[in-house]
Amino acid sequence: MIRVDISKCTGCKRCESACSFFRTGRINNNLARMKVLNLYEIGIDGPVVCHQCKERYCDCCPEDAMSTGSLGEVIVSPTLCTLCGVCEKACPIGAIEIFQGFVYVCDLCGGRPRCVEVCTEGAISYEAGENEHPSLATVKKETKRMNTSQKRHSYLKKIGIELRKKWRKSHA
Repeated sequence: MIRVDISKCTGCKRCESACSFFRTGRINNNLARMKVLNLYEIGIDGPVVCHQCKERYCDCCPEDAMSTGSLGEVIVSPTLCTLCGVCEKACPIGAIEIFQGFVYVCDLCGGRPRCVEVCTEGAISYEAGENEHPSLATVKKETKRMNTSQKRHSYLKKIGIELRKKWRKSHA
């Protein structure tokens, strides 16, 4: 499972570039399976990436095109997927996105996530074989009527505000 520590993220987007290049041979943030947001209003940067959540909201695919791999990663079958968007709508943090006829979601790069390798700040880590997956049930309720971009923004902002409160307490 990929873990993100936004307190260490500088917003450089190296992770996003490595992700898109490894998967497509091109550097284009639209082709990355993770998205880095710069929330200037609260002074927080951070990537939003699939958490392999406990609920597995994306498993609601009516075509059974989504499955879970041996590493806990989300696997999309391009032959079964009809690009209906149910998975994209179901993900409470906006970690799944349909772009140019393809479903973009982190698949852990086969157990060697390139985003982790290029993050010089240590903001992204990978823990293979972890059995405890986070619950996103409370986030799901909050982002129910949002589009993918709004979900990412809302999720990162929520985490960022909590982090800022913690910083303030520790420096008071």
